Amino acid sequence: MQFKNPAILYFLALLITPIIVHLFQLQKFTKVPFTNVAFLQQLTLQNRKSSRIKKWLILGTRMLLFSAILFAFSQPYLSEQINTKQQVHFIYLDNSYSSNSKGERGDLLKVAAQDIIQYSPKKSSYTLMTNNSFEANLTQSELKKSLLNIKNTSKKVKLSTVLLKINKLQKNKSNTLYEISLISDFQDTYEKEFTNVTCSISLIKLTASTQNTLSIDSVAIASTTVDNSIVKALIRNQGKEQNNVPITLYNGQKLISKQSFSIDKNSTKTITFEIDKRTDFLGKLELTFSDTFLFDNQFLFAVNPNEKINILSIGNDSNYLSKIYNTSAFKFTQSTLESINYNQFEQQQLIILNELKNIPVSLQNSLLEFSIQGGNLVIIPNTFLELSSYASFFRKLGIGSISSKINTPLKMTRIHYEHPFFKDVFNNRVENFQYPTSQNHYPTSFFNSNHLISFENKEGFLKEARTKTNRIFWVANSLERAYSNFINSPLVVPVFYNFGQLSLAPTQLYYPLGQENKIEIKSRIEKDEILSLKNNENSWIPLQQQFQNKVVLTTRDHPEDRGFYTVTKKNIPLKTLAFNNPTEESMLSFLDTNTLVTEYPNISVFNSVKDLFKEISEKNEVHWLWKWFLALAIVSLLLEILILKFFKS
Repeated sequence: MQFKNPAILYFLALLITPIIVHLFQLQKFTKVPFTNVAFLQQLTLQNRKSSRIKKWLILGTRMLLFSAILFAFSQPYLSEQINTKQQVHFIYLDNSYSSNSKGERGDLLKVAAQDIIQYSPKKSSYTLMTNNSFEANLTQSELKKSLLNIKNTSKKVKLSTVLLKINKLQKNKSNTLYEISLISDFQDTYEKEFTNVTCSISLIKLTASTQNTLSIDSVAIASTTVDNSIVKALIRNQGKEQNNVPITLYNGQKLISKQSFSIDKNSTKTITFEIDKRTDFLGKLELTFSDTFLFDNQFLFAVNPNEKINILSIGNDSNYLSKIYNTSAFKFTQSTLESINYNQFEQQQLIILNELKNIPVSLQNSLLEFSIQGGNLVIIPNTFLELSSYASFFRKLGIGSISSKINTPLKMTRIHYEHPFFKDVFNNRVENFQYPTSQNHYPTSFFNSNHLISFENKEGFLKEARTKTNRIFWVANSLERAYSNFINSPLVVPVFYNFGQLSLAPTQLYYPLGQENKIEIKSRIEKDEILSLKNNENSWIPLQQQFQNKVVLTTRDHPEDRGFYTVTKKNIPLKTLAFNNPTEESMLSFLDTNTLVTEYPNISVFNSVKDLFKEISEKNEVHWLWKWFLALAIVSLLLEILILKFFKS
């Protein structure tokens, strides 16, 4: 039993007053002498005994009367909940794209929202959390308004994040009692998420009526020619075998190609298309197929014309460099140490120090600024370099130190295939490889570096050192034929080609929504200029970091919807980007919530929102008892009247 006004019960202490009155005899009796008192003495004893019983009965009825009145005014009630605390319904509603599927009653997300509106108590307070919003202290009408405007989002919230939010709320509001309900399809969630949960939680699992789906998992460029590129699309089938499924490729609104394919049960299949690479290609792949998820039947990708990467070589005039960089992807220039134009540095993405004997201080300072602004460096030493000059330059760059030359012939025996530098360079690891040799080398000790190619003594021939803003590649010895045959090996082309390619990250065919993406745009902006992302409906300014010859855009929370978005500078379009829904949203992998009940006693599973709120209403139902105590007071009053009237002492 609980009380709405428990302070009134303190007045029960006043019941000591009638007890004192009845216990102490305050009347004074006088003695009257009689001649023969034998009979009178017996009569007096009988009257005193019955009078005492009557007084105790009256005392009991009056005590009962006053106690019942006090209990009635304290308003007692019966309820499973402690109603002295503020009660809040915490509802997490999963509005990720995986909840955009059909159940027995229709769209899972919309049905769940409608059920919450229909069955939630009107007088309660609510806290609503979705994947892209958090609203506290809502009335039922405000909750209804939020649920009517809910829509699917590409943002994904981990279950551990939801539980952490719940724990934080409970710690901050100690006098609040939360009814916690998680409504989700519980996609790709593991039971370990519940191990640290101590509060009571109700789970409602949203289940689609069908459990098979076809999705476009990824798109990539397989090969290119002068005019065309081959695009390959990876199709994933989860479920039974499918036959004669149509797939269509568009460039914007223009139909380019249409095919049909068959795919085995629970397998993947690659479909290829040929596209024109000479112009911008805004590709849209579309599957005509009805399954569990419809949002993954479209996939967007954007092919932009290649941007030329500016490369400057300072030092020796090397024919092999001009041959490697003599392609449409690079703009290559060479300069001697004496004829350097420092103004050119601002336009370069990569500078190669090609076998300089020493690095003048003026050049060191300019290269340091170039490095800070995001430009990459390749350093090829001269066999007879000035050690102090290189050591001074390395200290300014903050990458480490260099040691004296070691005149020991060594083979380059290990290629670090696992390093991203060699991604897509080799189809297979080469076993019978004619490794190049070096007659001497300069050992270095770098702070934050990786070996790309190593000598047989495990010393690095080709190293990559990373700073906060750029990459610095170090070649351990001169590449002149008298000291090394590296330029005659098959490695020289992919190594130097990747030096150039990594200096400006190419725009990806597409970017996933809801994740952090780093996008490099080759553009120079002035102090007050910015780059914007826009489509036909919206425009916003992404987080951007300016370097002297590029701008790095960072996207995460925006954009929210799949589509093509144009990078603009003063409303001038620079590049078009494609954004797609995360592919993991298409996975048919769900948590079995029924297994949680046996392992975690504080977790309850409900079949529907209706069943959940029905139980909550029953649990919170209040049975008031004050009427019964008021009736008891009236009965005790009547008893006292009857005792006074009919009990003869």
